[in-house]
Amino acid sequence: MTKRVLITGAAGFLGSHVTDLMLDKGYDVVGVDDMSHGNPANLESARHRPGFEFHALDVCDFDALQQAAGRVDVILHLAAYKIPRYENAKKTLLVNFHGTHNALQLAVEQNARFVITSTSDVYGKNPTVPFAEDGDSVLGPATVTRWAYAASKMFDEHLVLAIAEDSGIDATVLRIFGSYGPRQNLSWWGGPQSVFINAILKDEVIPIHGDGLQTRSFTFVEDTARGIVAAAESTRANREIVNIGNNAEITILELAQRIHRLCGKEGAPRIDLIPYDEIAGRKYEDVRRRVPDIRKAERLLGFRAEVPLEVGLMRTIAWQKKQLEAQESMKLALV
Repeated sequence: MTKRVLITGAAGFLGSHVTDLMLDKGYDVVGVDDMSHGNPANLESARHRPGFEFHALDVCDFDALQQAAGRVDVILHLAAYKIPRYENAKKTLLVNFHGTHNALQLAVEQNARFVITSTSDVYGKNPTVPFAEDGDSVLGPATVTRWAYAASKMFDEHLVLAIAEDSGIDATVLRIFGSYGPRQNLSWWGGPQSVFINAILKDEVIPIHGDGLQTRSFTFVEDTARGIVAAAESTRANREIVNIGNNAEITILELAQRIHRLCGKEGAPRIDLIPYDEIAGRKYEDVRRRVPDIRKAERLLGFRAEVPLEVGLMRTIAWQKKQLEAQESMKLALV
């Protein structure tokens, strides 16, 4: 019998790629999204495939979620609200709690396998790199709203593991590291690479927050989707926290320089280093290094990221260039 999976946040960047992959693997997929940040175009191919249905709804509305889901075997909870550096801490905290609690309640009712995407941000300022799943979470003070997203996802992790233990459902927490690729949001919501590509293609100055020497690891979206699906199909990581990411480390400054070169630009890129205290006019704290320990994912899920950064960036640049060309064509058509 074909398994039926519920994917929250299905019209989002990650959600749409996971939707496509689950359909490829023969699952029936129920996608839900409130479309606050989802994009209908992300589901263009999925909508025409048998076994897919979509419902525009808020995961904070349990009755609507329950009615749309029907009977499901697996729940992939990808929907979340995220502070992209500074705004709306209250909404971040409330949406992430209520949405996760509702998705968990549905999983308990149906004894469905539950997978949630958390974030590498929960490691915070932990100085021990690479980040291992049993490492400490070192968050900054509550007076710095930048930490609200990490705090909300850490609470979600505790909630998932507590309810899984109490109810007996299978559940896995995935900490996602720096996903990028086609369908990414073209603002800071999509990550620094989105903003850098846009600026370079438009021959604009590249904005970098801080000194640019902070490091990150970036994971091509197809790899991330494979990791999420691997967790959905395996019980070896039941009630475990697992990093999903690429452990290749790069500074943000080097990332900007590499994208500049891959866009075919000559000479040195024009870069504007923006002090943190100028971001939205409030105190901001950054993480200096963010790199995953990937051994647990390899051991429990047989997962390892495969797409090299340069290859993934070239594919992302090509996609983003098409988006900008389409936007320009639309502007000209309206003149």
